[in-house]
Amino acid sequence: MSLDPAGKVRVPGAPPPALVALDLDGTLVDSVPDIAWCIDRTMPRFGVPPRGEALVRTWVGNGVERLVDRALTGALDGTADPDLRREAGAAFLDLYSTHGRHRSRVYPGVRKGLAALRAHGAVLACITNKPHGPAVDLLAHLELIDHFELVLGGDSLPRRKPDPLPLIHACATLDVAVEDSLFAGDSVSDVEAARAAGMRVVCVGYGYNHGRDISEAAPDAVVDSLDELAVLCFGRPASAGQAGQ
Repeated sequence: MSLDPAGKVRVPGAPPPALVALDLDGTLVDSVPDIAWCIDRTMPRFGVPPRGEALVRTWVGNGVERLVDRALTGALDGTADPDLRREAGAAFLDLYSTHGRHRSRVYPGVRKGLAALRAHGAVLACITNKPHGPAVDLLAHLELIDHFELVLGGDSLPRRKPDPLPLIHACATLDVAVEDSLFAGDSVSDVEAARAAGMRVVCVGYGYNHGRDISEAAPDAVVDSLDELAVLCFGRPASAGQAGQ
């Protein structure tokens, strides 16, 4: 697959991706309502006021440790005492393990988009910085898990995004060359991971990018909805019979 300079039209002559890997939070699912609910019930236990959903929305995307650092300090680049971070992180995860699925919602176009990509023959993987257990639980609860051949969480490997290791590992596990793969995400971290892996990258225009326009990170393309991705990758949508509803 290749894109024109505007990032909207597939240029003939290059094969479409055999593997499409996708981020979870901010790309497939708006999980902030659950994350914020749990953060706001964790922080008072450590003498910190609730932070509110709007602020938490600007903090997610770099794993639990960074989220807890930010919640404890109230700053995007804040760093908390390691012992406090560890204790607060454990409390957050304990709460999130039972309250991390009730308010999260699948973004419009995601179900259709995943079905269309699979109908075109693409293998799908989900690569997230969320811990593997909660990620699988959320995907299963929202009835998305069956789309994916592989799910990698932030604790699945020694390094997580923006390190390229999870993307490279997914390609090796699924026996697909990196150059025949594409990553879809919503953040600078996703773009950096894909670039470092040598993988093409498309971002959704919504999602979590610390309040910044994702186009500033210069992905290969930006789409308004995930159901545009099949057209971008394959030059046409899947038929209604292929993709389902």
